[in-house]
Amino acid sequence: MEVIRKKSKWNNTVFNLKPSEIHEELDRFIIGQERAKKILSVALYNHNKRLHDKTGLIKKSNILLAGPSGCGKTLLARTLAKILDVPFVIADATSLTEAGYVGDDVEICIQQLITVADGDIELAQKGIVYIDEIDKIARTGENRSITRDVSGQGVQESLLKLIEGCTVSVPISDRRKHPHGNNVQFDTSNVLFICGGAFEGLFDTERKTVVGFNTEQPKIQDNKKDANKELTSEALKKYGIMPELIGRLHIKCALTGLTESDLVHVLTKPEDAITKEYQTLFKQDGVDLIYEEEALHEIAKHAIEKKTGARGLRSILEDVMLDVMYEMPDKKDNISTCIITRESIKTKQPKIIKKRQKRKNTATAAEASTGTG
Repeated sequence: MEVIRKKSKWNNTVFNLKPSEIHEELDRFIIGQERAKKILSVALYNHNKRLHDKTGLIKKSNILLAGPSGCGKTLLARTLAKILDVPFVIADATSLTEAGYVGDDVEICIQQLITVADGDIELAQKGIVYIDEIDKIARTGENRSITRDVSGQGVQESLLKLIEGCTVSVPISDRRKHPHGNNVQFDTSNVLFICGGAFEGLFDTERKTVVGFNTEQPKIQDNKKDANKELTSEALKKYGIMPELIGRLHIKCALTGLTESDLVHVLTKPEDAITKEYQTLFKQDGVDLIYEEEALHEIAKHAIEKKTGARGLRSILEDVMLDVMYEMPDKKDNISTCIITRESIKTKQPKIIKKRQKRKNTATAAEASTGTG
């Protein structure tokens, strides 16, 4: 479970961004996924209207994001919460269980929202919950464990009312509910739920689905730009997601895998790009860090080969620069520049340029001074 806590006061400014302006904010941190950004920009704009609606006519539209690992699902959800300036919680669906089984009750998400909002129930009720790995709780069979709900159906059933909107009793001081515990009543009607998952093989014609269907469908995991962007309820049902849960995830958005060019842009374009981060780290030791264009493409190729997407870029760079970052603090007075080349991606030995030594000039000046004397 991950929580995002803001240092500043919540909602200290009036949210009045248009969908196009929300899209521009997403562009600052997220590369590609233009259709997804458009869908989510409209969804966030309408959700903000609901938060201020007094008529009760505007209904909540929860979101499902499907796409390969490292394509930006979690970052999209995190950025939406940052734009709206509301409490944000990331929960892992694989750690959740229905009541009575070993694991976290689904209400743990709400408990964490309250924690993030510093106990402000009204504020927490406007938050966003991102449930990751939702595909991992697809129904896998009828057998049940007496200690662990391995089928996943129980978790889906437990999430139904929570996602749709209901009043639940949430423990404040303990991870599990207790009849005589310190519980509070929490209304989830205005909490925006975003579910994400890789759904590996969802549209793969070679995949044998758990309920016996084998209908030919286009892939969404393909890195090509013309990948099918439709995410149908029928395909999700065949994958093992309950129709009732599908019906509560009104906005369905398929994300495509990032191409080599996209990954290069992820490395360099966003305001918090990882290459800029490492340049800042090196600069604090007085060393300039330079990336050659070919090296960036080589890093992107490695991430695609490992099928890790943008998530794997950091580990690749860490591996390449481990030795130089270990030795640099001891030798920084002699190092001027560190260059990441294409060859260094393979050898894990960046090119080091040393500072020019002035000893010879100093010695010559000393000799001249002695001769003059």
